Amino acid sequence: MASDLSALLTSSKSLTSHLSRPDIPSVHLSLDQVEAQSRRLVSRQPGASTDPDRANYLLAQAHVDASALTNSIAHLNTSTTFSPLQPLQDTDVAGYLRHAHEQNLISTIEEGRKETQEEFYRALEERSQRDWEAKKKRVFEELGGRVGGDNRAMVDLKKSTHGKNALMSSISPSLSLQMQSKMMAYDRVIADFNAARMRGTSYPIVHSLLSASTVVDPDSRYTRMTQIFHILAKITGEPPALPPIEHAGAHILNAPLFERKYARVYLGDPESRDASVLRRQIAKGAREALEEQYWDVLERTIQARPTEARLGGDPSVSNKVRAFLFVRYYRNGEWEDRVELVAGQPLWARLFYLVRTGHAEEALAEALRFQEAIQHREASFLTHFKTWIESPERKHVTFSTADPFKLALYKLMGKLEPSRRSVQQVTTTTEDWIWFQLAMVDEDEEGGLRALADVLLGYGERHFDGSPSQPGRRGVWASVLLMCGQFERAVAALWEHQETEVEAVHLVIALAYHGLLRVPSRAETSDMTPLSLSPASPPALSISTLIWRYVRQFVKMDAKEALQYVYCICLAADQGEVGKEQVENAWEQVRRIIVLGNGGPGWEELVGGYRPDGSRFGGVIEQGASLLHLKDSKQFNEQILTRAAKHSEENDRIAEAIKLYNLAGDYSTVVSCLAQALSNTIYKPSPEEKDRALEKTAIDIIRHYERTNRAAGKDREAVVRLLRIREAKDQLAAGKSEVAIDILESTELIPLSGDVAKITRRAEEFKDLHEALQRNLQTYLPLTMEALAGVHQKVKSSIVPDATRQMTLAAIRRKSRSLMIFAGILKYRMSPDIYSYLARLDVEIAL
Repeated sequence: MASDLSALLTSSKSLTSHLSRPDIPSVHLSLDQVEAQSRRLVSRQPGASTDPDRANYLLAQAHVDASALTNSIAHLNTSTTFSPLQPLQDTDVAGYLRHAHEQNLISTIEEGRKETQEEFYRALEERSQRDWEAKKKRVFEELGGRVGGDNRAMVDLKKSTHGKNALMSSISPSLSLQMQSKMMAYDRVIADFNAARMRGTSYPIVHSLLSASTVVDPDSRYTRMTQIFHILAKITGEPPALPPIEHAGAHILNAPLFERKYARVYLGDPESRDASVLRRQIAKGAREALEEQYWDVLERTIQARPTEARLGGDPSVSNKVRAFLFVRYYRNGEWEDRVELVAGQPLWARLFYLVRTGHAEEALAEALRFQEAIQHREASFLTHFKTWIESPERKHVTFSTADPFKLALYKLMGKLEPSRRSVQQVTTTTEDWIWFQLAMVDEDEEGGLRALADVLLGYGERHFDGSPSQPGRRGVWASVLLMCGQFERAVAALWEHQETEVEAVHLVIALAYHGLLRVPSRAETSDMTPLSLSPASPPALSISTLIWRYVRQFVKMDAKEALQYVYCICLAADQGEVGKEQVENAWEQVRRIIVLGNGGPGWEELVGGYRPDGSRFGGVIEQGASLLHLKDSKQFNEQILTRAAKHSEENDRIAEAIKLYNLAGDYSTVVSCLAQALSNTIYKPSPEEKDRALEKTAIDIIRHYERTNRAAGKDREAVVRLLRIREAKDQLAAGKSEVAIDILESTELIPLSGDVAKITRRAEEFKDLHEALQRNLQTYLPLTMEALAGVHQKVKSSIVPDATRQMTLAAIRRKSRSLMIFAGILKYRMSPDIYSYLARLDVEIAL
């Protein structure tokens, strides 16, 4: 059959073989394509109609009953779509259950598919929005502005740092007064912090930042940001700072250093025993912080409602908990229904809140006080409770109860049912819930703190911080991440919101100081976000990116303060190759600060300079070289001053470049730059202010070099000659033509003796002159001729003896002719206009 079809195909092609043309390609279309093309052609025909009646007429010709089909579709019942292929008997229970099970599976799969699809598009939308906001923020930062900031006009605000007053009014105008106050409160801490590092002593950075957070707002003790620093202080075990601030580190001068204390373990193998111990410490510290914070809540509740609390004159911990329970659970003369009373007291609730506020010993004492009543209700409770309180890991027990606080106590004592993470009426707030999770964490089972972190990440930021329209909850997600050891993510969560950016920067410095921060390599660092996430490695955060984005807001106004933050980048220097990159990033940012300083006020205080007697003094950067891991002055000069000078030179900031090269001891480059810079300005008829500043700098440097015999050679000689040309221009502009002539003759650039042989030899030697002098031939030739013309005019109009006048005019004409001979030989070096101008002046002098 196949051969017959092949033969038929071959014979059909031969029917049109005589019509084929080699210049027209063959067209091979399937039936579907032919049908589609046909429909397209019909639709293009004028008068082509899609009228339903015409369609029905055409279908009827093909024996298709369109109306019957339409009616069938309208009455189609899809409810039996998933009915069994064979009807089930009423007594076929197994068949019915099997069918119901299959239907449930199908429904579940479909619902799961829909939920997954919806969640995918929601996550995609959130990610796109977040990426867009990050890009927009980045663009605004590059342009020097801020996104969503307060654009009110700034007011002058004075601050005192180490006894010096500075104005904050030139900060980006989008920074509010409140934001400025907050930044200034923190930057004092960073300055003291770096001073302690330079002395080689420990510094309570977290406690100092916590104290600073209360400076702007006295009530900030209870704010989210202050609580975040409090949590970190408990996690790190850092000792508190002692007032006054200037002696904050005095009490730990003899204590062992805790800079980078946890770095080795935190950055090492997460499966090691030390890493497990560290995670236990993180969970314990976070839990203790929540306990202390809840005790504050308890005391403030009692103070706010003293009548209901009925505290009396007993200020003991147990009595305060009793008073708190009266406020929370006692209404209209009776306790709430689910609160179980033991000996007439809400004992389980009292024990729970003693544990919840970190008073475990007091809880045990309270339980022993009601020992007989408890044993009557729960015979084994006291034994288990005592064992749990005294056990470092707090494990044990089984139970059943209706009282929520009794239930919570048993769950805590036995770490029971960890997947059921809530207890009704007990875990009512985010802080209560997190505390309960931390109390239930077991590093030996159920994945420990890392498993809890995975669960929390699954919930996501929206679950804790709420929607963007709820700024009052800002920082909850960051504190949650901090408590489960996700330090990098916690900082990134704060950085994403403008109102918490300041705290994000200082939190990252504190984490880096204690060694609780991973820093990504340069290849992994993104320009859009400081947080680096990779499936193959734990999260990492670029401290250098974060700090630069922060300091660029005030670097031009207060470079020294910006420098204090840049010093902190090198805290991660011990992280292998990545640490080396961080040090290089710090150097790069120091160079940026120098260049952005633009030689303004305080610039020499930053980089150093020379005193009037020629002695050199170091700047703030050099004084902090140890914090930048600069080994010696040679490395400081190479990595900071010289490279910053090159950057300034590339950006046409020659004066600053020259000063930097000079400070770096690169004297030959100094005079080379001076020659180049002066050659670019010497031709100007009226130099700008920066040109005058450059000339003054050049004069001071050349005098010093001549006195100390530095950088002698062709470049220095060119600078001296260029400066004399500028001086001659100034004298001529002041009407002192004779002085200008004397200065120009002293440069020995133009032979004016009238000796043709000497003029020719000088013209031949012109090619050996410094390039800056060759390029300015068209400047000092006309200048010399104009000076000669000026003297000529004065002599002609002066009242002197005729013989003297004629002698002077003859000397001027000789010099003018010498200049023209010299110009004629070098005519190819100048434009025709210049040569014509010289010739015209020469004719005027000759008359």
